[in-house]
Amino acid sequence: MAHVIDWDGAYREGGQPAWNIGEPQPEFTALIDQDGAVRGEVLDAGCGYAELALALAARGHTVVGIDLTPTAVEAATAAAAERGLHTATFQQADISSFTGYDGRFSTIFDSGLLHALPAALRDGYLRSVHRAAAPGASFYILAFGTGAFPDHDGPAPTQFSEDHLRDVVSKHWHIESIRPARLQAGTGPTSVQLPGHLLTARKVQGGPV
Repeated sequence: MAHVIDWDGAYREGGQPAWNIGEPQPEFTALIDQDGAVRGEVLDAGCGYAELALALAARGHTVVGIDLTPTAVEAATAAAAERGLHTATFQQADISSFTGYDGRFSTIFDSGLLHALPAALRDGYLRSVHRAAAPGASFYILAFGTGAFPDHDGPAPTQFSEDHLRDVVSKHWHIESIRPARLQAGTGPTSVQLPGHLLTARKVQGGPV
């Protein structure tokens, strides 16, 4: 199934996409600084320019970033080389059906990917990352909430209610918590903070698959 948005075109148009803020989302910066939040090898799902993956590598973690767009993957690979971050690697692949990493990742981050996927691709995505997760893996999802784009005209990311987000993710993951969160769009004086959710889930033995 084709993706609704030309993601590679969004990166090739010049300038910075609104979701690329030159650093990890503040919610995830705070999270990765917490003791025990990041364990083992890490997956940055839908990494884009991979500021999250690069920040994790700078803290000593081994991280793989996967993204659909070759332009973003090339830029992330170049940035890792320029910064001397040899524990960050990147692959171009469809995140809703990728393979080759079974049971590998103990920590998985979704920084605004789930809300950007067409509804028809969500189940494949959640199933694929579950397959790539190690037993007991932590899965962190940062997604837009209801009211993030009240006046938007045309296609926009999904605005999840807490119940909707829980229903979608719990088909494959054991949900530990969902709390209100903010997502930053843009940088500098024109940046905005939009309402969302931070969901924490875990891959449990005998749980959903």
